[in-house]
Amino acid sequence: MADTVLYEVSDGLATITLNRPEAMNAMNIATKVAFRDAAVTAAADEAVRAILLTAAGDRAFCVGQDLKEHIGLLASDKQSGSGQTMSTVREHYNPIVRALTGAAKPVVAAVNGVAAGAGFGFALAADYRIVADTAAFNTSFAGVALTADSGISWTLPRVIGPSRAADLLLFPRSITAQEAYEWGIANRVVPAAELRAEAQKVARSLAEGPTVAYAALKESLAYGLSHTLDETLEKEDELQSRAGGSEDHSIAVQAFVNKEKPKYLGR
Repeated sequence: MADTVLYEVSDGLATITLNRPEAMNAMNIATKVAFRDAAVTAAADEAVRAILLTAAGDRAFCVGQDLKEHIGLLASDKQSGSGQTMSTVREHYNPIVRALTGAAKPVVAAVNGVAAGAGFGFALAADYRIVADTAAFNTSFAGVALTADSGISWTLPRVIGPSRAADLLLFPRSITAQEAYEWGIANRVVPAAELRAEAQKVARSLAEGPTVAYAALKESLAYGLSHTLDETLEKEDELQSRAGGSEDHSIAVQAFVNKEKPKYLGR
């Protein structure tokens, strides 16, 4: 993978680090390819029990598309008539979001600075967002005459409601960390100096937890958002049977009876 994205697995925790701090972790082609490959790899690896998405530097989590590269690609498209530039949504952004949201394991985003455009979308694709008190969020798309991508038209209204989502998409503005917390975008806001340690702590605890149950919880929450109560009850029955048949459930019950802390195996 390109050094614009770092990938490390340690004791069941995969850490994906966007590593272009000098460009505010903007997405050029090399970064998009590396990020996509890292996300897909982490989601598919059975040895990975949780994913931590983070970014280098202290100014930005990710400001979305690298517009300096983008403008050159648009000029090339105009000359060739290929229209290839905008295929990046299909080739890069969509697989990244699908991998993160569809991973059968928890995904934590540590948002250290500005998360704008696709960067905002990537943060929303995580299951849990820990945000530095100096961070900010911005949809950005309409500001450069584009529509939403990176799944944000699906995730954002589910997190903050359709009315607020429409407001932020039509009239892009920066949302502070505190406002993000009040609206449910941030699950936790911490001092910037404590972000990395706190995110590691949370992600590590999830990597040591009951992975099958976490995967079922992710699936249940996503299912319930778009199905009836009766359909969701049927899905809960199915998923509870799966979780109840896991080794981790047996371990948890035995530990409870013995008044011990369970040591989960992730299966």
